[in-house]
Amino acid sequence: MRLLTWNVQWCRGLDGVVDPARIAREARRLADPDVLCLQEVSVGFISLPGSHGENQVDALRSALPGYQVFYAAAVDVPRADGARQRFGNLIASRFPVGRVLRHALPWPPATVPSMPRAALEAIIEAPFGALRVVTTHLEYYSSGHRAAQLERLRELHSETNLETVSAEDEGPYRPLAHPQSAIVCGDFNLPPHDPLRSSFLEAFVGGAPKLVDAWERLHPGVPHPPTFRVHERQKGQAPYCCDYVFVSEDLAPRLRSISVDGDNRASDHQPVIVALE
Repeated sequence: MRLLTWNVQWCRGLDGVVDPARIAREARRLADPDVLCLQEVSVGFISLPGSHGENQVDALRSALPGYQVFYAAAVDVPRADGARQRFGNLIASRFPVGRVLRHALPWPPATVPSMPRAALEAIIEAPFGALRVVTTHLEYYSSGHRAAQLERLRELHSETNLETVSAEDEGPYRPLAHPQSAIVCGDFNLPPHDPLRSSFLEAFVGGAPKLVDAWERLHPGVPHPPTFRVHERQKGQAPYCCDYVFVSEDLAPRLRSISVDGDNRASDHQPVIVALE
């Protein structure tokens, strides 16, 4: 199973061009992923630089034949002409997909710019068994928001693992797989040395499997490659890693490789590619 996660900056490259088809082409060229997790996918926003209000979900779906595509809009606001503007996360899968869940993350009051955040979860039927794939994009400006959002992600990981099946088995009550195995990935907007990352990986009291940083498991002692500000940054800024793939500890033995494409310029973030078998 090959998974690629990427903050695509509303499909805007460093050349200023917004092109969802280019994102799909680059993903296929880099990894030909079985599962693709994208953050900052826009629908209807005309105020974003380079955008004309295009429906990027539809454009990516058209550019990814053979994939099922799912979207969770964290931001959903009106436009002056009455249309809706949405901004969120996307999962595309070539493998069969079971239940899909869309989770709103905490959005406390703040004195800095902020916007609602969400996590998109899909049950993927991988060749080695079912697993939950969760992708998210946490707050950039507020560490307090990130702390609350990380804690909610931990709660969701634990709650999902403890969910029970009811006796009802028809219609929306139909029981489907809710495996403990999980991949949680995306743009967490925090560097590797941030204490919040360490606390996110702590053991669960209720017995849910711990989450493991895939890079650290495969490259112990080696610093995370930078995934942001690699090719474009202001004076005084330095590149750093904020895009991660975390896996439940039962999946850690299946990890075979993880890499960051440091050359790509189709977004202001770099794609992260992980392989499991």
